[in-house]
Amino acid sequence: MPFEDTVVPSAAGALPAWFIPARDGAPGPGVVLVHGWESNRDRTLPNAQVLHAAGFHVLTFDIRGHGANPAETLPISVGEFRDDAAAGLATLLARPEVTSGAFLGHSLGAVGADLAAAEAGSRCAALVSTSAPSDPRRLTRQTFRLARLPLPEPLATPLAALTSRVYVQPRGHRVAELDASRALARYAGPILLVHGSDDSVVPAWHLDLLARAAEAGRRERTAKGLDAGGPIERLLLPGGRHWWMYEDPTYRATIARFLSSALGGPFEPDDAAARAVAVDARRIPEPDESFAAVTYAPTRRRTVAELIGARRAAPIRVPDAPVSTDGVTVG
Repeated sequence: MPFEDTVVPSAAGALPAWFIPARDGAPGPGVVLVHGWESNRDRTLPNAQVLHAAGFHVLTFDIRGHGANPAETLPISVGEFRDDAAAGLATLLARPEVTSGAFLGHSLGAVGADLAAAEAGSRCAALVSTSAPSDPRRLTRQTFRLARLPLPEPLATPLAALTSRVYVQPRGHRVAELDASRALARYAGPILLVHGSDDSVVPAWHLDLLARAAEAGRRERTAKGLDAGGPIERLLLPGGRHWWMYEDPTYRATIARFLSSALGGPFEPDDAAARAVAVDARRIPEPDESFAAVTYAPTRRRTVAELIGARRAAPIRVPDAPVSTDGVTVG
Protein backbone atom coordinates (compact mmCIF):
# COMPACT_ATOMS: atom_id res chain seq x y z
CA MET A 1 0.00 0.00 0.00
CA PRO A 2 1.19 3.57 -0.59
CA PHE A 3 1.76 5.44 2.65
CA GLU A 4 3.05 8.68 4.11
CA ASP A 5 4.99 9.00 7.35
CA THR A 6 3.27 11.65 9.42
CA VAL A 7 2.39 12.51 13.02
CA VAL A 8 -0.71 13.03 15.13
CA PRO A 9 -0.30 16.19 17.24
CA SER A 10 -1.55 15.41 20.74
CA ALA A 11 -1.25 16.59 24.31
CA ALA A 12 1.43 13.91 24.72
CA GLY A 13 3.46 15.26 21.80
CA ALA A 14 3.75 14.20 18.18
CA LEU A 15 2.54 10.60 17.89
CA PRO A 16 4.11 8.74 14.92
CA ALA A 17 1.57 7.77 12.29
CA TRP A 18 1.05 6.46 8.78
CA PHE A 19 -1.47 7.93 6.37
CA ILE A 20 -2.48 5.38 3.74
CA PRO A 21 -4.33 7.00 0.82
CA ALA A 22 -6.83 4.98 -1.20
CA ARG A 23 -7.78 5.21 -4.87
CA ASP A 24 -4.67 7.23 -5.80
CA GLY A 25 -5.57 9.91 -3.27
CA ALA A 26 -8.98 10.77 -4.74
CA PRO A 27 -11.29 12.58 -2.29
CA GLY A 28 -13.34 10.30 -0.08
CA PRO A 29 -14.00 9.04 3.44
CA GLY A 30 -11.28 7.92 5.81
CA VAL A 31 -10.97 5.74 8.90
CA VAL A 32 -8.78 6.13 12.00
CA LEU A 33 -7.47 2.85 13.39
CA VAL A 34 -6.99 2.75 17.17
CA HIS A 35 -4.93 -0.20 18.43
CA GLY A 36 -5.28 -1.89 21.82
CA TRP A 37 -3.24 -2.10 25.01
CA GLU A 38 0.49 -2.74 24.50
CA SER A 39 -0.03 -3.01 20.76
CA ASN A 40 0.98 -0.53 18.05
CA ARG A 41 0.19 0.70 14.54
CA ASP A 42 2.11 -2.18 12.93
CA ARG A 43 -0.47 -4.61 14.24
CA THR A 44 -3.33 -2.65 12.66
CA LEU A 45 -1.97 -3.22 9.15
CA PRO A 46 -4.27 -6.18 8.31
CA ASN A 47 -7.28 -3.96 9.08
CA ALA A 48 -5.64 -1.19 7.05
CA GLN A 49 -5.36 -3.59 4.10
CA VAL A 50 -9.06 -4.39 4.35
CA LEU A 51 -10.13 -0.74 4.56
CA HIS A 52 -7.75 0.32 1.78
CA ALA A 53 -9.16 -2.34 -0.54
CA ALA A 54 -12.68 -1.15 0.25
CA GLY A 55 -11.69 2.36 -0.86
CA PHE A 56 -11.14 4.17 2.45
CA HIS A 57 -8.23 6.38 3.35
CA VAL A 58 -6.60 5.15 6.56
CA LEU A 59 -4.75 6.84 9.40
CA THR A 60 -3.05 4.56 11.92
CA PHE A 61 -0.80 5.74 14.71
CA ASP A 62 0.90 4.77 17.97
CA ILE A 63 -0.95 5.66 21.16
CA ARG A 64 1.28 7.41 23.73
CA GLY A 65 3.56 4.95 25.53
CA HIS A 66 3.22 2.48 22.65
CA GLY A 67 5.09 1.64 19.47
CA ALA A 68 7.74 4.22 18.64
CA ASN A 69 6.73 6.48 21.53
CA PRO A 70 8.72 6.57 24.77
CA ALA A 71 7.24 4.86 27.82
CA GLU A 72 5.07 6.98 30.09
CA THR A 73 5.72 7.53 33.79
CA LEU A 74 2.05 7.79 34.76
CA PRO A 75 -0.55 5.07 34.18
CA ILE A 76 -2.06 4.90 30.71
CA SER A 77 -5.80 4.43 30.88
CA VAL A 78 -8.74 4.60 28.53
CA GLY A 79 -8.59 8.37 29.07
CA GLU A 80 -5.30 8.55 27.17
CA PHE A 81 -6.63 6.26 24.42
CA ARG A 82 -9.63 8.61 24.15
CA ASP A 83 -7.55 11.77 23.94
CA ASP A 84 -5.14 10.32 21.38
CA ALA A 85 -8.00 8.88 19.30
CA ALA A 86 -9.63 12.33 19.24
CA ALA A 87 -6.33 13.83 18.06
CA GLY A 88 -6.17 11.14 15.37
CA LEU A 89 -9.63 12.02 14.07
CA ALA A 90 -8.73 15.71 13.95
CA THR A 91 -5.58 14.86 12.00
CA LEU A 92 -7.50 12.68 9.54
CA LEU A 93 -10.20 15.32 8.93
CA ALA A 94 -7.53 17.95 8.25
CA ARG A 95 -6.30 15.97 5.24
CA PRO A 96 -7.39 17.44 1.87
CA GLU A 97 -8.17 13.93 0.57
CA VAL A 98 -10.60 13.14 3.39
CA THR A 99 -14.26 14.13 3.12
CA SER A 100 -15.49 12.44 6.32
CA GLY A 101 -14.00 10.35 9.10
CA ALA A 102 -14.81 7.26 11.15
CA PHE A 103 -13.18 5.12 13.84
CA LEU A 104 -12.28 1.46 13.94
CA GLY A 105 -10.91 0.56 17.36
CA HIS A 106 -9.91 -2.69 19.01
CA SER A 107 -10.15 -3.68 22.69
CA LEU A 108 -9.06 -0.71 24.86
CA GLY A 109 -8.54 1.16 21.60
CA ALA A 110 -12.21 0.50 20.85
CA VAL A 111 -13.18 2.05 24.18
CA GLY A 112 -10.96 5.03 23.39
CA ALA A 113 -12.68 5.32 20.01
CA ASP A 114 -16.13 5.03 21.64
CA LEU A 115 -15.32 7.88 24.04
CA ALA A 116 -13.76 10.04 21.32
CA ALA A 117 -16.73 9.47 19.01
CA ALA A 118 -19.16 10.53 21.73
CA GLU A 119 -17.20 13.75 22.21
CA ALA A 120 -16.81 14.38 18.48
CA GLY A 121 -20.51 14.00 17.73
CA SER A 122 -21.31 14.59 14.07
CA ARG A 123 -17.62 15.06 13.22
CA CYS A 124 -17.33 11.28 13.61
CA ALA A 125 -19.45 9.89 10.80
CA ALA A 126 -19.38 6.24 11.95
CA LEU A 127 -17.93 3.99 14.64
CA VAL A 128 -16.73 0.39 14.52
CA SER A 129 -16.00 -0.95 18.01
CA THR A 130 -14.42 -4.41 18.19
CA SER A 131 -13.75 -6.60 21.26
CA ALA A 132 -14.53 -3.71 23.61
CA PRO A 133 -15.13 -4.06 27.37
CA SER A 134 -18.38 -2.44 28.44
CA ASP A 135 -17.07 -0.48 31.46
CA PRO A 136 -13.93 -0.09 33.63
CA ARG A 137 -15.21 -2.03 36.63
CA ARG A 138 -16.13 -5.12 34.62
CA LEU A 139 -12.83 -4.91 32.75
CA THR A 140 -10.89 -4.83 36.02
CA ARG A 141 -12.95 -7.72 37.38
CA GLN A 142 -12.14 -9.74 34.27
CA THR A 143 -8.46 -8.92 34.71
CA PHE A 144 -8.64 -10.49 38.17
CA ARG A 145 -10.08 -13.64 36.59
CA LEU A 146 -7.44 -13.78 33.87
CA ALA A 147 -4.74 -13.40 36.50
CA ARG A 148 -6.38 -16.28 38.42
CA LEU A 149 -6.57 -14.26 41.59
CA PRO A 150 -8.49 -16.33 44.18
CA LEU A 151 -10.90 -13.56 45.19
CA PRO A 152 -14.40 -14.42 46.44
CA GLU A 153 -17.11 -12.53 44.57
CA PRO A 154 -18.24 -10.40 47.56
CA LEU A 155 -14.67 -9.04 47.68
CA ALA A 156 -13.77 -9.04 43.98
CA THR A 157 -16.49 -6.66 42.76
CA PRO A 158 -15.89 -3.81 45.23
CA LEU A 159 -12.12 -4.32 44.88
CA ALA A 160 -12.47 -3.98 41.10
CA ALA A 161 -14.32 -0.70 41.57
CA LEU A 162 -11.65 0.59 43.96
CA THR A 163 -8.80 -0.56 41.71
CA SER A 164 -10.36 1.22 38.73
CA ARG A 165 -10.58 4.48 40.67
CA VAL A 166 -7.04 4.17 42.01
CA TYR A 167 -5.57 3.42 38.60
CA VAL A 168 -7.05 6.44 36.81
CA GLN A 169 -6.53 8.87 39.71
CA PRO A 170 -2.92 9.96 38.96
CA ARG A 171 -4.05 11.52 35.65
CA GLY A 172 -7.08 13.16 37.19
CA HIS A 173 -9.67 10.95 35.48
CA ARG A 174 -13.00 9.82 36.87
CA VAL A 175 -14.11 6.25 36.19
CA ALA A 176 -17.56 7.37 35.04
CA GLU A 177 -15.96 9.40 32.25
CA LEU A 178 -14.20 6.30 30.89
CA ASP A 179 -17.26 4.08 30.46
CA ALA A 180 -17.83 2.73 26.94
CA SER A 181 -21.50 2.00 27.61
CA ARG A 182 -22.18 5.60 28.63
CA ALA A 183 -20.27 6.84 25.58
CA LEU A 184 -22.31 4.70 23.17
CA ALA A 185 -25.51 5.96 24.76
CA ARG A 186 -24.41 9.51 23.86
CA TYR A 187 -23.07 8.86 20.35
CA ALA A 188 -25.80 9.27 17.72
CA GLY A 189 -23.88 8.17 14.63
CA PRO A 190 -23.99 4.72 12.99
CA ILE A 191 -22.45 2.05 15.22
CA LEU A 192 -21.14 -1.42 14.43
CA LEU A 193 -20.26 -3.57 17.45
CA VAL A 194 -18.12 -6.64 16.77
CA HIS A 195 -17.12 -9.44 19.14
CA GLY A 196 -15.84 -12.98 18.91
CA SER A 197 -18.00 -15.66 20.48
CA ASP A 198 -14.90 -17.32 21.97
CA ASP A 199 -13.21 -14.18 23.30
CA SER A 200 -11.52 -15.24 26.55
CA VAL A 201 -10.16 -11.76 27.33
CA VAL A 202 -13.33 -9.68 27.03
CA PRO A 203 -16.24 -12.17 27.06
CA ALA A 204 -18.88 -11.88 24.38
CA TRP A 205 -21.61 -10.77 26.82
CA HIS A 206 -19.95 -7.34 26.82
CA LEU A 207 -21.35 -6.96 23.28
CA ASP A 208 -24.91 -7.19 24.60
CA LEU A 209 -24.26 -4.62 27.33
CA LEU A 210 -22.81 -2.17 24.80
CA ALA A 211 -25.65 -2.70 22.34
CA ARG A 212 -28.30 -2.22 25.03
CA ALA A 213 -26.62 1.01 26.15
CA ALA A 214 -26.55 2.36 22.59
CA GLU A 215 -30.20 1.40 22.08
CA ALA A 216 -31.18 3.09 25.34
CA GLY A 217 -29.53 6.28 24.14
CA ARG A 218 -31.61 6.13 20.95
CA ARG A 219 -34.80 5.72 22.96
CA GLU A 220 -33.90 8.62 25.23
CA ARG A 221 -33.33 10.92 22.25
CA THR A 222 -36.63 9.85 20.73
CA ALA A 223 -38.43 10.56 24.02
CA LYS A 224 -36.97 14.08 23.98
CA GLY A 225 -38.24 14.67 20.46
CA LEU A 226 -34.76 14.44 18.95
CA ASP A 227 -33.58 12.40 16.01
CA ALA A 228 -32.94 8.87 17.30
CA GLY A 229 -29.62 8.58 15.49
CA GLY A 230 -27.99 6.18 13.08
CA PRO A 231 -28.35 2.41 12.95
CA ILE A 232 -26.82 0.08 15.53
CA GLU A 233 -25.46 -3.11 14.03
CA ARG A 234 -23.77 -6.00 15.75
CA LEU A 235 -21.66 -8.92 14.62
CA LEU A 236 -21.00 -11.87 16.92
CA LEU A 237 -18.41 -13.84 14.99
CA PRO A 238 -18.80 -17.59 15.62
CA GLY A 239 -15.53 -19.01 16.91
CA GLY A 240 -13.96 -15.55 16.93
CA ARG A 241 -11.42 -14.74 19.59
CA HIS A 242 -10.10 -11.45 20.98
CA TRP A 243 -7.66 -10.95 18.10
CA TRP A 244 -7.32 -11.68 14.38
CA MET A 245 -10.99 -11.45 13.45
CA TYR A 246 -9.92 -9.76 10.20
CA GLU A 247 -8.83 -13.21 9.01
CA ASP A 248 -12.53 -14.17 8.79
CA PRO A 249 -14.24 -13.17 5.49
CA THR A 250 -17.50 -12.43 7.35
CA TYR A 251 -15.72 -9.82 9.47
CA ARG A 252 -14.12 -8.17 6.43
CA ALA A 253 -17.36 -8.08 4.47
CA THR A 254 -19.39 -6.74 7.41
CA ILE A 255 -16.90 -3.96 8.21
CA ALA A 256 -16.65 -2.83 4.60
CA ARG A 257 -20.39 -2.98 3.95
CA PHE A 258 -21.20 -1.07 7.14
CA LEU A 259 -18.68 1.72 6.54
CA SER A 260 -19.61 2.05 2.88
CA SER A 261 -23.26 2.49 3.85
CA ALA A 262 -22.54 4.83 6.76
CA LEU A 263 -20.02 6.99 4.88
CA GLY A 264 -21.77 7.00 1.52
CA GLY A 265 -19.12 5.19 -0.49
CA PRO A 266 -16.75 5.40 -2.18
CA PHE A 267 -17.96 2.02 -3.46
CA GLU A 268 -21.42 0.50 -3.22
CA PRO A 269 -21.76 -1.59 -0.05
CA ASP A 270 -21.77 -4.98 -1.80
CA ASP A 271 -18.83 -3.97 -3.99
CA ALA A 272 -16.88 -2.76 -0.95
CA ALA A 273 -17.63 -6.04 0.84
CA ALA A 274 -16.44 -8.10 -2.12
CA ARG A 275 -13.21 -6.10 -2.34
CA ALA A 276 -12.62 -6.56 1.40
CA VAL A 277 -13.25 -10.30 1.29
CA ALA A 278 -10.69 -10.66 -1.50
CA VAL A 279 -7.91 -9.28 0.74
CA ASP A 280 -5.53 -11.88 2.18
CA ALA A 281 -5.44 -10.28 5.62
CA ARG A 282 -3.26 -12.21 8.06
CA ARG A 283 -1.96 -11.60 11.56
CA ILE A 284 1.44 -9.99 12.08
CA PRO A 285 4.01 -12.45 13.54
CA GLU A 286 4.55 -12.10 17.28
CA PRO A 287 7.78 -10.30 18.26
CA ASP A 288 10.35 -12.16 20.33
CA GLU A 289 10.40 -9.43 22.94
CA SER A 290 7.66 -7.69 24.87
CA PHE A 291 7.48 -4.09 26.07
CA ALA A 292 5.74 -2.10 28.75
CA ALA A 293 3.74 1.01 27.98
CA VAL A 294 4.53 2.44 31.39
CA THR A 295 7.92 2.54 33.11
CA TYR A 296 8.03 0.92 36.53
CA ALA A 297 10.31 0.31 39.48
CA PRO A 298 11.95 -3.11 38.95
CA THR A 299 12.08 -4.13 42.60
CA ARG A 300 8.51 -4.58 43.80
CA ARG A 301 4.84 -3.80 43.26
CA ARG A 302 3.30 -0.81 44.96
CA THR A 303 0.57 -1.21 47.50
CA VAL A 304 -2.89 0.26 46.99
CA ALA A 305 -2.10 2.87 49.63
CA GLU A 306 1.01 3.97 47.73
CA LEU A 307 -0.95 4.17 44.48
CA ILE A 308 -3.57 6.38 46.08
CA GLY A 309 -0.90 8.67 47.46
CA ALA A 310 1.20 8.76 44.29
CA ARG A 311 -1.27 10.82 42.26
CA ARG A 312 0.78 12.65 39.62
CA ALA A 313 4.17 12.57 41.24
CA ALA A 314 6.09 9.39 40.57
CA PRO A 315 6.27 6.43 38.17
CA ILE A 316 3.87 3.63 39.02
CA ARG A 317 4.54 -0.02 38.49
CA VAL A 318 1.82 -1.56 36.36
CA PRO A 319 1.31 -5.32 36.68
CA ASP A 320 2.07 -7.31 33.57
CA ALA A 321 -0.85 -7.42 31.17
CA PRO A 322 -2.85 -10.66 31.27
CA VAL A 323 -1.72 -13.29 28.80
CA SER A 324 -4.06 -15.57 26.92
CA THR A 325 -3.64 -19.32 26.86
CA ASP A 326 -1.73 -19.13 23.59
CA GLY A 327 0.78 -16.71 25.07
CA VAL A 328 -0.25 -13.53 23.26
CA THR A 329 -0.34 -10.33 25.30
CA VAL A 330 -3.75 -8.75 25.80
CA GLY A 331 -4.62 -5.95 23.41
